[in-house]
Amino acid sequence: MTRKLTRRQTLAAGAALPLAAALAPAWLPAAAEAKTTRKGMAIAPFLRFNLGAFEVTTLLSGTRTVDGPAEIFGLNADPAEFKALSDAAFIATDRSQFFFTPTLVNTGAELVLFDTGLSAEGMVAALAAAGYAPEDIDVVVLTHMHGDHIGGMMTDGAPTFANARYVTGAVEHNHWMGAGNEGFDTAVRPLNERFTFVDDGAAVTGGITAMATFGHTPGHMSWILESADQRLAVIGDVTNHPVWSLARPEWEVRFDADKATAAATRRRLLGMLAADRMPFIGYHMPFPGVGYVATEGEGFRYVPGHARLMMNAPV
Repeated sequence: MTRKLTRRQTLAAGAALPLAAALAPAWLPAAAEAKTTRKGMAIAPFLRFNLGAFEVTTLLSGTRTVDGPAEIFGLNADPAEFKALSDAAFIATDRSQFFFTPTLVNTGAELVLFDTGLSAEGMVAALAAAGYAPEDIDVVVLTHMHGDHIGGMMTDGAPTFANARYVTGAVEHNHWMGAGNEGFDTAVRPLNERFTFVDDGAAVTGGITAMATFGHTPGHMSWILESADQRLAVIGDVTNHPVWSLARPEWEVRFDADKATAAATRRRLLGMLAADRMPFIGYHMPFPGVGYVATEGEGFRYVPGHARLMMNAPV
């Protein structure tokens, strides 16, 4: 059956043709330029998974490429061995990608943020991507006081996390109080009255416990999360690279204050994580920063673990 268009329908169809032609480049295959425009490399800024009754979110607050990794992660390494290990792992020896990954934990009672990134801008942006605002944070916990961990504490001279209380290691805080460090004096010292200072084994809140992991800084702390018989370690900068620091824990790292103590701590903690098959979050591990440790030879091997944790599968 043939249908005749009314005069109004004919006019409407004719008027639509110029509009369709104008819109066509935005969506038709002929618009090759729009289809082929490069957007640049990108990575999702957060990952969220369950740990028992806790909800854990890793936040990418920044990333950058750094040259000369052998001069950072292998100060006492044989250059040939450094290259051989890197080649076997398919990684470059002339540059390395650094990631800066604070961790947010929703315990059900409080939102707990571990470390605050390079800057307030990066920290706030990462929180926003994950659906949070700075005023939502109840507790800020610091692993240590290096600038890339306290950089987001202040915004224009005011606390970024206005409603939070703060927790850090007593030994760590005491060291920086007398260090004359501008970053600490600007970002942490003004908040001293809001801090609780803890020692090894102290509880931050239900299910979160401090663990002394000194060496990278004088009082560096890691933190053990435990909920419904599931555990995870937030280890800050105990280990800073998934290959060089795990395969060769004894290799000295430029940023470790006490290199011998840091190496001993690294081996001890990695051994514990491997033996207990406990997942961990490393602040500088490849984002999303979550993985496991397996023993391999005289060292260890990094096993990315976010897929298993997102499925909430038993280890």
